[in-house]
Parts: sequence; structure tokens; C-alpha cells
Amino acid sequence: MNILVNGGAGYIGSHVVKQLGEEGGHNITIIDNLVTGFEDAIMYGNLIKADLSNYDEIDKIFAENNFDAVIHFAASLVVPESVSDPLKYYMNNTANTANVIRCCIKHNVNKFIFSSTAATYGEPDADLIPVKEDCPTNPINPYGHSKLMSEIVLKDTAFAFPDFKYVALRYFNVAGASNDGKIGQSTKGATHLIKVAAETACGKREKMYVFGDDYDTEDGTCIRDYIHVEDLAAAHLKALEYLEIENTSNTFNCGYGHGFSVLEVLETMRKVSGVDFIAEIKERRAGDPSILISDNSKIKEVMKWQPQYDDLELICKTALDWEKKLS
Repeated sequence: MNILVNGGAGYIGSHVVKQLGEEGGHNITIIDNLVTGFEDAIMYGNLIKADLSNYDEIDKIFAENNFDAVIHFAASLVVPESVSDPLKYYMNNTANTANVIRCCIKHNVNKFIFSSTAATYGEPDADLIPVKEDCPTNPINPYGHSKLMSEIVLKDTAFAFPDFKYVALRYFNVAGASNDGKIGQSTKGATHLIKVAAETACGKREKMYVFGDDYDTEDGTCIRDYIHVEDLAAAHLKALEYLEIENTSNTFNCGYGHGFSVLEVLETMRKVSGVDFIAEIKERRAGDPSILISDNSKIKEVMKWQPQYDDLELICKTALDWEKKLS
């Protein structure tokens, strides 16, 4: 297939590009403005440095290429920042996604895979956890709203243009690095828990912080469903296959169906690193739900996706090994 990957120099996008390249037979084009992405993370394909806010430039790229499918990652994704700077998120995440969808319709590109988020669910009632795809969507931060609005744009576009089909993948907490150690999360100033814990274990941070220990959970810290980036990347290849065979729009959770608290994650990182690093308790951050765990039965049943790396120690170890390599 002739595939366009937006944000393919980023953390998750680069892992998907890697797996597409290793699968072979694809012509891969990457659009990335390299604001948060890294050119050296791109192992396959052709990079075009461009910004999705520039509609005319993106339209020209579509006109010069005969894309079969778009995989769209490009987005801002720091929840507290979205609370303090919501317009950045609505412009970058929603308006720019709409720009790309507009180009798809104009140039007859009818397969679209969208990088969405479990933040679209907000803070579900306890009786709705683990969360199914038909759970009410009620985001509690602008990041989640911006992604849900993009999903609505996709749904309305697919209704208006019946040939246009999409898969929205709602990610839970993505972590780890490629198992061969070639790529990982290089984001500077990252806020992802496992990345920050790996940095602290490596001595890159003097200490780290736990934001809130008064949540309604067993140890008082937030519980999340952590998914290895390799399994998440594989879900995108499965989504391409699904659209090719079924030609039906759909939404899927990407998670393991169980969760770990912040303190459990830190203990696991201490175990794999052998470093008893400092984690200081601070007040809660804005926009953090207490528990978010996926029901992943739909993606396993419909797309035949089967996770290979459901192991918190492995996730922490690959993240740690990558952090050491960055050193």
C-alpha cells in the first residue's frame, strides 16, 4: 500500500513506521514538523517536513502522491498543558486533523486510521470499568475533548462520503520501547509515568513526583492500563488489514484489560533497575481520572489482535534500556 503517516517521527508513529517497513511491500511517506518528533527515529520511508496547519502545502503533498491510506498520529498530548492552553490542543489536534480529512476526501483517499485516546471516556462510573467502546464519552480535559471532536469529524465525514472508512484506536497508557532497542521514547520533558521513572532510575532526574495519593484506589494513586508500544503498533497494522478486508468504519480500545497503580509501576521500575529512586508525593494534577482500564475484547475478537508483551516488567525494562541508550 501507499501509506501516509502523519507524525511518523514521534514515539508511537515511529514504531508503526518500523513495523510497516519490516512487513515490506509498502511505500511509506511521513509528514512531521519535527517539533516533538525525531528524524533519526524514522527507519523506513520518505520524510516530508511540513506542518498540518498549512492546508495548501498538505493538499499539494496529496496531489503529488496517490495515497491508499492515512495513519494519523500528529497531535499534542500533555493533559495538564491542555488545561492551561486549550486553544493549542483544539487547533493542533482537531483543526489540523480536519485539514487532513479534507485532503483525503478531495483526493479520494478512503482509508483513515486515527490515533485517539482513552481520555475520550473521561472518568467513567465504577460500574463501567473496564471501559467498553460504547461507554459514554465525557472527557474531563481539553486533550480528551480535542480527540473526541476529531472522532466526530471522522464519523460525520464517513456518513457524508460513504466510500470513506476509518478506524479510531483509543489508546490507554502506552509505554516501553522496541524490543530490539532501536527506537523508543525520546521526548524531552516527557510526562509519561514509565518514561519519567526510567529517567529517574538512570539519574537524569534527582527525583520524580507522584501526583496525588488520595484517589479512591487501594493505595490512593491513579490506576492505568499500560500497553507496550510494540503491541500498540501491531494494532495499527491490524487496522489497515481490517479496513482492506471489511471496509467498515469502527472504533477500538487498545489496552490489556487490567491496570496498575502509580506506586505499583514505580516498584516495578525499582525492581528492574535495581535503583531505589525518590518519588515525592505532590497534589493532584488537573484532568487526571482515578481509574481507567480498557475492555479489549472487541479488538481481539473483531481484528484478531493478540497482545504479545502484556508484562509490566518487560515494559519497564525496555523503557529503561532505551533510556540508558539515550545516555
